[in-house]
Amino acid sequence: MSDQIRSLCKGLRLAYVADIYDKIPFNSTEQYLEALFSEELRLREKAKVQRLIKSAKFLDSKTISNYEWHDHIRFPSQLDKDSLMSLNFIPKQQNVVLIGSPGTGKSHLATGLGRKACELGFEVRFFRVSHLIEQLEHALRNNKLDAFRKRLEKVDLVILDEMGYLPFSKEGSELLFQLIAEWYEQKSLIITSNLEFSQWNRIFTDSRLTAALVDRLIHHAHILTFSGESYRLSNALSKSR
Repeated sequence: MSDQIRSLCKGLRLAYVADIYDKIPFNSTEQYLEALFSEELRLREKAKVQRLIKSAKFLDSKTISNYEWHDHIRFPSQLDKDSLMSLNFIPKQQNVVLIGSPGTGKSHLATGLGRKACELGFEVRFFRVSHLIEQLEHALRNNKLDAFRKRLEKVDLVILDEMGYLPFSKEGSELLFQLIAEWYEQKSLIITSNLEFSQWNRIFTDSRLTAALVDRLIHHAHILTFSGESYRLSNALSKSR
């Protein structure tokens, strides 16, 4: 590969042609060009998905393909498994709320849906809610709150994991409320929580703020409830026998 050809590929923004052109079978000029450019596009899409997954900041590598679906998941009347898996709720700026006891598969499902969203080209961000509160409070103290919020403007799906595991300060509650209020009807949220909505007063110090927050979250939401025993506890017990 001459430096001139590599330079031309760079100028045309062909990121992979210079590395793959000699690996494409040649039967005819038309076939070769079609195969070459198809492989360029495939590699671009692969790199884009990898970038989206990295930017999402998932805490683990769980996927929807290895998720174990169980009868203990109760779907709302307007949504079934296939509809959820299609991710049609994202372009509609609808929310999905997963409520149930710890260890019942909520975070795995949320992560799997988020990873699939990345594979479909959506911009995703994953947050443990307690960590998000810490980041918001830190940004506020350092006069960087506007910059933090701006970085999330073009995100299509935000996953808020473990809402309710830890109580928030009044300042943290207000910052989270402001953020979710901004996202209302602008992007989709997936939220996991071990608390029913009626119990969210435990984590938010202001009952009126709690009511306003829940109202925004459930207005365009599909609520799935998880029952049954903790998978983690069941696996731990089975291994100890």
